[in-house]
Amino acid sequence: MIASFPTPLRLRSPFRCPRPLFPRENGGRRRRGWTWRSSMCLAAAPFVKDGALRVNGREALTGVPQNVVVSPPLMDGAAAFLGAVADREDSRHVFKLGVLRDYRLLCLFRFKIWWMIPRVGTAGSDVPFETQMLLLEARQYEAVDGGVHEAAADPAFYILFLPVLDGDYRSSLQGNSSDELEFCIESGDPATTGSRFLEAVFVSHGSNPFDLMKESMKMLEKHKGTFSVREHKMKPGVLDYFGWCTWDAFYFDVNPQGIEDGLKSLSKGGTPPKFLLIDDGWQDTSNEFQKEGEPAAEGSQYGARLVSVKENNKFRRTADGASNNGATSLKDFVSNIKQTYGLRYVYVWHALMGYWGGVSPDAAETKKYNSKLVYPVQSPGNLSHSRDLTMDCMEKYGVGMVDPEKAFDFYDDLHSYLMSQNIDGVKVDVQNILETIGTNHGGRVSLAHRFHEALEKSIAKNFQDNSIICCMAQSTDSIYSSKVNSITRASDDYMPRNMLSQTLHVAAVAFNSMWLGEVMVPDWDMFYSLHYAAEFHAAARALGGCGVYISDKPNQHDFELLKKLVLPDGSILRAKYPGRPTRDCLFDDPVMDGKSLLKIWNHNKCTGILGIFNCQGAGTWPCLKVPSTPSSEVTYLTGHVSPGDVEYLEEVAGDNWTGDCAVYSYHDGSLSILPKNGSLDVTLNVLQCKLFTISPIKSYDDPIQFAPIGLIKMYNSGGAIEAMDFVSDRSLCRLSIKGRGSGLFGAYSSVKPKVCTVNSTSEEFMFKDDNHMLTLTIPSGVDYWEICVCFDA
Repeated sequence: MIASFPTPLRLRSPFRCPRPLFPRENGGRRRRGWTWRSSMCLAAAPFVKDGALRVNGREALTGVPQNVVVSPPLMDGAAAFLGAVADREDSRHVFKLGVLRDYRLLCLFRFKIWWMIPRVGTAGSDVPFETQMLLLEARQYEAVDGGVHEAAADPAFYILFLPVLDGDYRSSLQGNSSDELEFCIESGDPATTGSRFLEAVFVSHGSNPFDLMKESMKMLEKHKGTFSVREHKMKPGVLDYFGWCTWDAFYFDVNPQGIEDGLKSLSKGGTPPKFLLIDDGWQDTSNEFQKEGEPAAEGSQYGARLVSVKENNKFRRTADGASNNGATSLKDFVSNIKQTYGLRYVYVWHALMGYWGGVSPDAAETKKYNSKLVYPVQSPGNLSHSRDLTMDCMEKYGVGMVDPEKAFDFYDDLHSYLMSQNIDGVKVDVQNILETIGTNHGGRVSLAHRFHEALEKSIAKNFQDNSIICCMAQSTDSIYSSKVNSITRASDDYMPRNMLSQTLHVAAVAFNSMWLGEVMVPDWDMFYSLHYAAEFHAAARALGGCGVYISDKPNQHDFELLKKLVLPDGSILRAKYPGRPTRDCLFDDPVMDGKSLLKIWNHNKCTGILGIFNCQGAGTWPCLKVPSTPSSEVTYLTGHVSPGDVEYLEEVAGDNWTGDCAVYSYHDGSLSILPKNGSLDVTLNVLQCKLFTISPIKSYDDPIQFAPIGLIKMYNSGGAIEAMDFVSDRSLCRLSIKGRGSGLFGAYSSVKPKVCTVNSTSEEFMFKDDNHMLTLTIPSGVDYWEICVCFDA
């Protein structure tokens, strides 16, 4: 399918753009106020000249083949599409784009069909198969074509390559041993063929990598029209409440009594979950590959197929009138636990195709969906990486694929039934299966659009607030088909028994959120609160901007840890944006280079939050031939944290910022005053971390300077603060801080207050002259508060 824009301009071949293409005189819009600022400068779009792809004066790629196409520029001229033309039609092509060398680069690639991880490097040969995002760091003093040759104050700029959907085709990037960057474009259906692909890879550049990603995704949203960015989507209420998932507590053996035991133990400990996710194990399925009384073959559970949209016998009264653990129906059970334990939301799990093995073609209640048994076929790009037991079994046992024409009917029947059972939403898993079953259906992209449209339509019809969590969906097919869904898993599963995966998990979710976070709220997955790596995971969730939910077994909880995440009313202090690595970490390997610490930044309404993690020496990335650094050689590492690590800090600070920040270390309990570019050294052992609240110090009436920290016993202390205001008259200066949650409140104050009140009641406070830290206690039972800090005028 050929894109609809005008014929590309040509240079000495039918496919080259002849010169830099400049934007219209009035192109682009300046953004005002506190909103994110665009870094995509008004400059020439990427273009090809003398066999080189040139971006902002730099040769990004050399040796560009003659069949490579550069589209006309987009919008303000800082971006364009790359494509290519073949001499034959086929359902899959691999095109060379040119040689990539001498750049620091970051890739996000799928190491399994379901999951994505980061990879850093310096050349095209470091770009793995199935790369879905490629970011280059360039230096302006190395520019060519008469560009800048001296280092500027901030000499770095960034070049972004995003392989996208081009009509019925999906593209990905890869490198070869000659350092050539290639793109693979495929339909997933031998009958869907083409030879001209003009919008396969989006290329843009800018001075700020986070702005660049944000603005690029907005351009693609507008130009492609197949997906929406995160800020345009409704966010489900579950994100702001503590949750419990049944998966690692029970796996497939989930049952009503076990769920009640878990809810009871968490509530008794003072951290009541308000969100319950009943994971795999509740559905009505049959499995011809498992015989009663015989040992089950490994992976045979993935051959089970859905035989109705209702619950299985564990959650309902059976035909003989017996009930399991007192449950007479899913509705009665859910209604009872909501009333007893104060649950706000109960979600259940299902696969995109109903279950792992799909929908039974023969069952009486599912025949109407016209499902057919198909056998998935993976792309060669996926097969070049790690094999996956789940996928191997689905290939072996087949999948009962719902007729695409019946997809909405299936989802609507399932979701309307769940709604009638008092269920509030769903987690929809195994979404990438669509890319393997596109034969005879127009291919993977067409199939993804159809199923996602049906799924989103059903969610909107049957549930209240966009109540869906997507999972096993880390492919461009799914991401660029998401118009409404607003939460997606950002990593491989949390695996409590795999000691080598703990640090990888935290690093992967942070890096993946760099791209995923522009389209969805990244879900950093559940974790065990009682576990040797529990604080490592808990701290990451505190600044991840994600939901917080655990998968503890009943009566196996660390309540001291949980109370640093969960307020007594079951809500959490969720950070404002997806947590992402700091700019100085983007091109370092925090897991295997033996020297780099991982830093993650985020915002609250009135403060920044910064975490630093030692992920070295405790695991190795999959698909890397380079041997890992022996764990015995990696122990303590030292890095630094700075207020400047928090991007857009001036937008948190607002007016009257002095330029200095109060930096509160949660783990040390210490308060430091630093200029924006000042720093503190931090030394960490493997699997250790530290969290810092960064609060800009604002100047009010002389000599009053003030910066709130928040609830200092919580990991994300600043997340408790909702708003601040200042009032002054002749006799009194008063700062009003509104927030939520009880506990010890802290702030920096340049002078000692005269009086402090909480909800108009005077409270005792402490003030330390050495570091100017003010603390007072918000009484237990107070969910929302206004603190007034009063000074003599």
